[in-house]
Amino acid sequence: MTKDLSKGDRVSWGTSQGRTQGTVKEKRTKDFTFSGQDFTASSDEPAYIVESEKTGAEAAHQGSALRKLKS
Repeated sequence: MTKDLSKGDRVSWGTSQGRTQGTVKEKRTKDFTFSGQDFTASSDEPAYIVESEKTGAEAAHQGSALRKLKS
């Protein structure tokens, strides 16, 4: 299980172009739809809305896909 992340935490995640970095904007603990995709989330396995530092684009990821970066 991934360590719990909080709003404002810096994280990295994998993309088709390689790893990218960004900031956690929101934690979701209930199923939701984001950009036309359905995501499953719970208090045991939350999902996170993150914002890319490079592009400013937002994306949703399961906590297991994110790595917390040192401040």
